[in-house]
Amino acid sequence: MCRFLVYKGRDEILLSKLILDPSHSILTQSYDCRLRTDTRRPHNGDGFGVGYYTDPQLGPEPCIFTSTIPAWNCINLERLASKTTSSLIFAHVRATTDSTLSDSNCHPFRFNSLMWMHNGNVGAWRYIKRRLVDTISEQWFLEVKGGTDSEWAFALFLDTMEKMGHHPSSPPPNGFEHKALRQAMLRTIARINKLIADIPEPHKSSKDLDERSLLNFAVTDGHTVVCTRYVSSRTDEAASLYFSSGTKWVEYEGGHYRMERRDRGADIVLVASEPLTFERGQSFQPRPHRLDPSADGIVTPDNWVTVPTNSVLTIHRQTVMIHPILDEYYNTSPSYVRSSGFVISKGLVDNETPNDEKALAVKEGLEVK
Repeated sequence: MCRFLVYKGRDEILLSKLILDPSHSILTQSYDCRLRTDTRRPHNGDGFGVGYYTDPQLGPEPCIFTSTIPAWNCINLERLASKTTSSLIFAHVRATTDSTLSDSNCHPFRFNSLMWMHNGNVGAWRYIKRRLVDTISEQWFLEVKGGTDSEWAFALFLDTMEKMGHHPSSPPPNGFEHKALRQAMLRTIARINKLIADIPEPHKSSKDLDERSLLNFAVTDGHTVVCTRYVSSRTDEAASLYFSSGTKWVEYEGGHYRMERRDRGADIVLVASEPLTFERGQSFQPRPHRLDPSADGIVTPDNWVTVPTNSVLTIHRQTVMIHPILDEYYNTSPSYVRSSGFVISKGLVDNETPNDEKALAVKEGLEVK
């Protein structure tokens, strides 16, 4: 599978401080995934992509650079990242499963101000693709340039936005409401699940049919970011996803970075399939109406926090909100341990199982400041 990284900050950051310089940067993850367990495909070398937003005077669309060259072997990536800054960045390294190697299949994808990427797979893809195409409008059908399930999922998201009354072609000056983006994401997942559930019975006995989806999606309109960690199963673990927040991302020695937290604010939020550092905390305690790691004194500034399985993470005005995805695959027991067998078979790995306090806090839809 793939790896992705999201940066959202109050200030711009040099791309190289995320993509190139950290000891476990997204570039390093293209050839050295510490959390990858599938030795049959140890690399994410089937291309990469970087998307970032520039001065609003240049338009609302993100600038996107993709290449089929492995990220570790692309001199142009090094040249670009060392001289480019942005306050909202998506980065993705790819390990293809079914589709071909081409620029049009490299993430992130974009339409107008919206940018999208995916780590995982849409279950039973060959059995639902035709019906998915039939459910979306002509405009979004024509926007698809490649052949990945990820890009078709983006087309489904765009179609969902339009059906909700938020046309992607007409973004508001300050972006879509964060609730609208989150709801569109949840409805997109629900539509995928419905397409899989409606597979005709004769096909369901096929030996190559696996209805389980791994849907770690990320979408942004240049103002709000919405990410999911999701698997369409009540017993399996989802692909890994972490976040870290603080006031400053600093290099304290060559190639080693940490997140500093000088106050309760979150001037910087990072979301990643794998941590850019491996200095993760063990737990954090919930407060009555929000999670405040600094005040509780448990999560240290350089921690990466696990995003629980089947949750949606929203970054709005530098506030991180985590909500459970309450559908037929949500498990209400905070102590339930899911199986990691499925995600390991896909070359991914599950996060550490969240402790009871954290799972309970997320279940209640608390905010992380």
